[in-house]
This record gives sequence, structure tokens and C-alpha cells, in this order.
Amino acid sequence: MADSTWKDGILLKITNILVYFLFLGSNIYTVAAPSSIYYNGRETYVTPAPWAFLIWTLIHALLLGTVIYQFFPAGKATIVDAIAWRFPLLAILNAVYINLWASHKYIWAFVFALFVSSAVTHIYYIVKKHHSPQSYADEIFIHLPFSLYHGWTTVLVILTAFEAFGVNAIHHKAGVWTKVFVFLALFFLEGTAATYAFSTPEGDLPAAIAIAWSLWAIFAHQTSSKFVHWSALAFAILSLVWVLKGAFGVFYRSRGGRLALSDEERAPLVG
Repeated sequence: MADSTWKDGILLKITNILVYFLFLGSNIYTVAAPSSIYYNGRETYVTPAPWAFLIWTLIHALLLGTVIYQFFPAGKATIVDAIAWRFPLLAILNAVYINLWASHKYIWAFVFALFVSSAVTHIYYIVKKHHSPQSYADEIFIHLPFSLYHGWTTVLVILTAFEAFGVNAIHHKAGVWTKVFVFLALFFLEGTAATYAFSTPEGDLPAAIAIAWSLWAIFAHQTSSKFVHWSALAFAILSLVWVLKGAFGVFYRSRGGRLALSDEERAPLVG
């Protein structure tokens, strides 16, 4: 590591930068395009309020830090050596998914949502299981973005599945089966948030927040069906409980419980 320079793995580093802007550009397109999918996409009974998709902004900002952090020895060890070419693959799959979604090709978008979820899951597993954070930079630029991303793609798979196979909420009232599937989807999301919160002693607060944020957005937007509206509220409240549980655990360890990082591990980004 002492002989490592910023040029090591330069091909992958440059590729990461290029696909990052491809990835970012694909999402900018969906917001800036005249069709504006977040406001004019297919309306289903799990469609969230448009502000739910602001989570992309946070993920983009953090991943910008990720592609910069790869030029430092600590970042290279995980981003270049461990994640390797999985990040470019993820960015390309995500760009394809977003553009299919923006074009209202929902069945194909659902297929690529599964691919994106699989790619994120692989990276998430590598980061969480084999590369525990050794500094705040590791937490912010590696663990945080991929935790948010993992939780958010879980939501996207559900949303896209209903767009591909569910009824149009503008033209059809929610029938019994629609309500059943919506309830199961909301239950699954809330249960996933709980799993993130209880999966490790520390929990995975960012992933749980991504799901809780989405459930509150569904509650805010779904007003045409009282059953869906209040079911979403109930599950949003439960997901918030798991988020608060995770936040309490982090606070407890920082004030006297077992610290996640020792003083030596709280090293600056450079040095």
C-alpha cells in the first residue's frame, strides 16, 4: 500500500467517473425532460409523492464523493480492488432501467429493476461483509451511498412491478385483489426496513431510512383509496419506529456503548 499511487487501477478509476456521469445524466433526463416521469408516469396504488425521488439527489452526491475517494489509498482498497467492475455494471444497468422507465416501457423496466437490485446487492454484500469502515470517509463515501442505494432499489422493484402489472389508478378503482397486493407490498417494505434495523448490532440506518421515506411518500400521495392511504400510514409509522431504534443504537454507542470506530480509526481522509 505504501507504494500505491493515484495511477494504480487508472483504467477502472476513469471508467467509474465516466459511468457515474452516465448514471447521473440518465436521472437528470427524467426530471428535465418534458414528459417528467415523476409527475406523469403511470399512476398505481403504490405510486409515491414525487418528492420521494429526491433520494436520488442524495445518492448522486454521495457517489460523487465515492469516485473521488477512489483516488486515495483507503478508498482504492474497497472501490477499485474489491467492488472493481461491479460499479460500472451497476451504473450501466441503472441508466438502462431509468430510460426504459422514462419511456413507459414498464415490463422491461421491471426486468432491469431486478438486474439493478441484484447488482446493488452484490456490492452491498462485499462492502458490509468484507470491508468494515475504518474511518469516517469509509462510512460516508462507501457504506452510506450503497446502504441508501440498496434500500431504495428495493422500493423501485415494488413500484415498477405495480407499473408493469398493476391497474391504472386513474381509470380503475382499487378492487379486493389490488388492495391485497398493495397491503402485501407495503408489509414487505416495512418488514424489510425492520430487517435492516435488526440485521446487525448496529443495524443499517440509511437503508431503513430510504424505505421509511418512501412509505411516507406513498401515504402522502395515495388519497383515492382510504384502505391504501391508512395502510401506508400504519406501515410508515412502523418503519419510522425501526429508524428511531437504529438511531438510538448509534447514539447509545457514541455516548458510552461500544463504539463502531476507535480513535485510531477516525483518521482523516488523507494521511
